[in-house]
Amino acid sequence: MKRIAVLASGRGSNFQAIIDRVCDGTIPAEFACLITDNPSAYAIKRAKNHNISVSVVSFSDYPDRESYNQALENAMQESGADLFVLAGYMRLLKPETVRRFAGKMINIHPALLPSFSGLHAQQQALDYGVKIAGCTVHFVDEGMDTGPIILQYPVVVLSDDTEESLAARIMEFEHVSLPQAVKLFCEDRLEVSGRTVIIHDHQDE
Repeated sequence: MKRIAVLASGRGSNFQAIIDRVCDGTIPAEFACLITDNPSAYAIKRAKNHNISVSVVSFSDYPDRESYNQALENAMQESGADLFVLAGYMRLLKPETVRRFAGKMINIHPALLPSFSGLHAQQQALDYGVKIAGCTVHFVDEGMDTGPIILQYPVVVLSDDTEESLAARIMEFEHVSLPQAVKLFCEDRLEVSGRTVIIHDHQDE
């Protein structure tokens, strides 16, 4: 059974979506830990509610970015996780960390990549005037939201949408797509070929 570590900085609603699917048996895995850079993140409460260990690696506890990055990498290594899920983790990982855990890290982004990477993706979509927005689950590489795409879900943009209303509707699909991608990973059904992620059926295993 695979072990999952989740990295989150805030509310942890996507973390909760994964917890729910592990608890009901949909995802064949167990939690290694929650890793957070925010000592007051609500995600910590979600972890404690389900007896998931928590590792707090707060940026303010370290003299510089290099020592922080080393502490984060140590926490990830010590977790013994097979998969690291970035679920609202608000700090960029250094390239060395990405390379160290290559193929074992996935991220959720509230846009249909490669469009609208980075922050405020929903507002970017509205400013551009797109009719379809959505969310993307992808493997993490050394770029910003540039890794191979695992799953995407489209969301229709309404004429009266605001950043907040569009974000809320996209999040509903985040809560479906991220646990689904975690499940596929834990079932060894994902294969990366160049930029393409091949999803194997059970009978192909």
